[in-house]
This record gives sequence, C-alpha cells and structure tokens, in this order.
Amino acid sequence: MTDTNIAVSSRSVTEQLLRALRARGARAVFGIPGDYALPMFEVIERSGILPLYALSHEPGIGFAADAAARVGGGIGVAAVTYGVGALNLVNSAAGAYAERSRVAIISAAPPHAQGWPALSPHHEIRGPDSQLRIFREVTCAQAVLDDPRTAPDLIARTLAECVRRSLPVYFEIPTDLAARACEPVPSPESNESDREAVAECAGEIAAFVRSAKRPVVMLGVEVRRFGLEAEVADLARRARIPVVTSFMGRGVAATHGIDRAGSYLGLAGDPEIARLVEESDALVLLGVIMCDTNLGVPARRLNLRRVIHAFDGAVRIGHHVYPNIALEDLVRALFRHAPGDVPRAPATPRRGTIPPPPRPMPAQDIGALRPSDVAAAVNDLLSRHGVLPLACDVGDSLFVSLEIAHTDLVAQGYYASMGFAVPAAFGIQAATGMRPLVIVGDGAFQMTGWELGNCQRYGFDPIVVVLNNRGWEMLRLFSPNSHVNDLDDWHYADIAAALGGTGVRVRTRTELVQALEAAWLERGKFRLVEVMLDRGVVSDTLRRFAAALKSR
Repeated sequence: MTDTNIAVSSRSVTEQLLRALRARGARAVFGIPGDYALPMFEVIERSGILPLYALSHEPGIGFAADAAARVGGGIGVAAVTYGVGALNLVNSAAGAYAERSRVAIISAAPPHAQGWPALSPHHEIRGPDSQLRIFREVTCAQAVLDDPRTAPDLIARTLAECVRRSLPVYFEIPTDLAARACEPVPSPESNESDREAVAECAGEIAAFVRSAKRPVVMLGVEVRRFGLEAEVADLARRARIPVVTSFMGRGVAATHGIDRAGSYLGLAGDPEIARLVEESDALVLLGVIMCDTNLGVPARRLNLRRVIHAFDGAVRIGHHVYPNIALEDLVRALFRHAPGDVPRAPATPRRGTIPPPPRPMPAQDIGALRPSDVAAAVNDLLSRHGVLPLACDVGDSLFVSLEIAHTDLVAQGYYASMGFAVPAAFGIQAATGMRPLVIVGDGAFQMTGWELGNCQRYGFDPIVVVLNNRGWEMLRLFSPNSHVNDLDDWHYADIAAALGGTGVRVRTRTELVQALEAAWLERGKFRLVEVMLDRGVVSDTLRRFAAALKSR
C-alpha cells in the first residue's frame, strides 16, 4: 500500500488541475477513494477548491458528474482510484461521451518514481497503459500527469478539448505526483471559427429557410451543453419559426419564454408534432444527436435533403458540409439574418420558478394506477408549487417525462444506461442547489438507488418516485414470453428509513397526490414515493416506441 502522509504543496499538480477545472465551470468533485488515490483526495479535501462528494459506487459518481455538467453548464468531475475504481467508471464515461457531456475523469495511478518493477502493482490489468488505452475509447482527450513541468500545458490542452467538443476527458495522476509542486495552468483560450466560413454558412441557412414554406427548428442537447438556450430562444422568437425539441433535448430552453410545439419522437410521439417535423421543407436541427432513440426511428421519415444539421462542430445543409463551425458562432451569426423588430423576452427567472399549466388528476380512484397517472400527479404538484429540475431513468420513467410540463430535465435518451437518475439527483443538487425530482423504475433503482443513503451526509433531499411494476417492462415488450424480466417486490418504501429518508407506498391516485404533496412539504431528507403498478402496464408512448424499434 502507498504512504498517504505526503505534504501537500500549495501549488500541487492536483490543486492546479482543480483550479483549472473551477475556472472552466466545475462546481464539485464526485469521488470514491482508494489506496492509490488517497494523496489526491487529501489535496482535494484540504484545498477546498471544489467541494467533494463521496458516494458508494463508481457508476454513481460518473452519473452524478455527468448530470452536474448537464445542468450546471460547466465540467462534471469524477475522481477514482486506479484499475478497480476507474474501470467501474467506464460505463458512465461511455454514456457521457455518447450524449455529449463535459466530464473530467481523474484517476490515480501507481507511483511513477519507482518505475514498473518485476512484480506488477495491484489493480493493474495487462500493463501500465492498459487503463489509458481503455479510456481512449470513451474520452476525446487524455493526459498522464507524470511530470510537473509539462502538466500545466497538458491540463490546458485537454480541458480545451473537453470544452470545445463537449465530451469527456481523462487525467491520470501517479500517486507520488499528486502533491508535487506545479506551475499554474494557462488561462482558457477562445477558439473562434473562421469568420468568413461562419458568415457564408449563416447566409446559406437564412436563404434556405426564407425560401421554405414550412420551416421548423428542432433543439437538441448541444444547445444546452454550450450554454445557448437564451440566445436560441431569442433567435426563434425573432425568426418566427415553429420550435420543437428532440427527445433528448426535452427540457432545453424550458424557462426561456418560447412557444414550443412539443418534443418530436417520430413513430412513438405525438402525430401532430410528427407531421410538423416530417413535412417541413427546411428542418433546422441545432445540436441534435441523430440516432434511433432520439428520433423515434426510422430516420428515413425525414427528408435529409431538406435538413440543416449543426452538430459536433460542423454544419450540413443537405449534402453540403461546412467543417469547423462552432454552434455558438453559428447561432450568433444567424442573428444578423433574423428580423430585428421582435423585442427580446424579459429577463428569465431562475430555473424552477415558472409554474407549468395545471394538469388535474382524475377525481376518481377507479382502476389500477398507470404511468400517465404519475405524470398527471407531478404536473398537479408543479402547477401548485413551481417547477423542479427532473431526473429520469430509462424505460417508462423517461417516456413519462413527455407528459410532464416542460421543465429542466436530465436523462439518457440515447445511451440509455439503467441507474442514471438517482445519482443524477446528487449532481443536480450539488451543481444548482435546487431540489430535484427523480422518476426511476424498480429495475434501475436496484442498481444505484442505494446511493440515497448518502443524502444525509450532504443534506440532499430529492423527491424520488419509484415506478414498481416488479419487472423490466421495456424489455418485456421485446421478449414477452421470457421470465428473466420478472423482479421480486423489494418494498422500497420500507427501506427508505434505514437509508435516512422517508418512504411511502401508494396504490391509488389520491394516495399518490397526497404523497407528493407531503414530500414537497418536508425538507432536509429524501422522500421516496413507491408507486405500485401492475406487471405489464406501460405507457402508450413506450408501447409505440417499442413497436417502432421492433418493426426495424
């Protein structure tokens, strides 16, 4: 084991990395220590540059860091030990990569000074660079900080890629280098696109849209990742073009005062929205991930020759491609082509203060609860008290969000890893200070729901709605005759008290409304509302979505 009694330099490698992260918008570090990582964690704690939140399992810290980046607009930070810790984080990193989230992964490593002895250090896989090679697949840039002299420039270049591309990056710090003295990291440099290329691209888009009879703008995840929600909302008002969001973009510009038609989900979504998008002769996709789940399959429903797609630093207009065009530069250039007589919207309140339109619950308690009843009860709660940021897991937990009033939302709509939502609540509350509302199925809760036991350490108090249908119902739609999708009833509400929270199990609509109201009124601890659904009961949207996927 390593010696953790290392004097912490006031300008150590770890500290300079933390300062650079904070300068680029990081709000917190989520981590789990290990022997190689103890010197690094000592620096994190003693320096106080960023608050440290220790969770119970590495997938949870990866999901929390991902959510913090999504809602906070900066970089989410996950700190782990070598091998057993970092490899537990690979799935979370993959999800952040697939969904364009700025996450910095910091892994400790065996001591650098001793070299690699004949006896392999514990936690090693095949060789000293095995872990690095693995993370090259799920990050856009990597840096091994094994020399304090080169560390500042390496940190600056790596974080520049994280910010520019909105993708995860990876740092590896040998345990004997964590507290070594190091010079400050250079300040961030601005990376502007070619102005002439941007102007030409914006002009071509403007001409394309002006010649169209049915233009539509679809907002995707990159609009939020690059902090463009207010500017895009203002542009949409000026251009007087109908606006929708992609499925993954649900929640984008939620509090910026634009009239949205809704969220597009192809075959699985609202037919009116589908017609609006699919019959458009100038469909402008801003930051939209082109994938099956995001567009509700199949993509052939869209006339790609009439699509303008700005994504991943490039713009495609039909078959014409403009490389190296940053989304933020394009949006600002488009302002010069939008009408100037439309006043800007008034200053937007802080997220979470605009009440959504009420959606009353049915008065009667006849029949079993359905997922749509959960959406109605949540809308009823938010209409009375104001909106909350929402974290949804996969399956019906996510599809229910389509029926909930437009609010800030984090979810994995593409990579779709189970277990995202509960740890995401930590990221939301740490990054924004706001109380989140979580919707999670019982299958996903079994994976990461136990992280709720850490709420009492940090004063977090999410409202967690567990949809308990004793099964993996989305998977059952694809394999209806298999019993592997059956789960036992674990009585999650009863477990809540042992984890430091309060739990209640509900079976009727009235009980659901009362439980959510009680949860709203109690602060300081998490509240778990276990909603009992019959096995096999799913939302109409999920059933349509599964049918669309199966039809492929």
